[in-house]
Amino acid sequence: MNIYNFEIYGYATIIIWLLGFLFSFLTKKTNLLLSSSFLGTLTLGLFIGLYWNLIERPPMRTLAETRMWYAFFLGIIGCFMFLRWRQAWMPIFTQLLAILFIIINISYPETYNKSLMPALQSVWFIPHVIVYMLAYSFLAASFVFAIKSILVKDDKFEESIRLTDNIVYIGFSFLTLGLLFGALWAKKAWGHYWTWDPKETWAFITWIGYLIYIHYRYQSNKKDRSPAYILLFAFVLLMICWFGVQYLPSASNSVHTYAY
Repeated sequence: MNIYNFEIYGYATIIIWLLGFLFSFLTKKTNLLLSSSFLGTLTLGLFIGLYWNLIERPPMRTLAETRMWYAFFLGIIGCFMFLRWRQAWMPIFTQLLAILFIIINISYPETYNKSLMPALQSVWFIPHVIVYMLAYSFLAASFVFAIKSILVKDDKFEESIRLTDNIVYIGFSFLTLGLLFGALWAKKAWGHYWTWDPKETWAFITWIGYLIYIHYRYQSNKKDRSPAYILLFAFVLLMICWFGVQYLPSASNSVHTYAY
């Protein structure tokens, strides 16, 4: 098995999810949607486990591997949000976003590589990446909720933004853990908790963006829609941190640049 086999599991996951959408819509049974969500996510998780065993290292070194984890956690979060808030559109959204990342990986396959640079051979490497992928998944969901909060009528706004708050709190907690684990990892690998590497700097900027949202929401009027716009901007910062920093000239010597 190698990364080229991802398309088998990727297409299987997509088919399971799409069939779940279709049958739950035709039968009006949301349990079918939940079952297909779980089964599709399990299929993707199975590939991650098999691939991990094959390459004998955590599959978190390349950009494609992080996209794979992102899709997997989006599936989990869709199930969680449906069970917690009982709104069927939540797993549909997270799975559609996950499908996008699966298709990108299928379109641009990688050859597998067992090598792992010494700095990544740390006990903090796995928890650091995993909590960040969880944070990014929850905060992607909060981005959509922010859009919904902007568009809904006044009588629905307070309910929508309160639900958005809950998702942001979870995502921000994982984001904070990611920063802390990253600092511990940096101390073990390079002898310093923080070096103002471009990736570290943008991670901190992103963290500040969501912190501003949380504090502004606490102080603002319940009918004020400005926090939703702050949340949209914070998500742009997150995307720059994840993808954009890779292409900045200042990141050419960064230890956080993803391998290809």
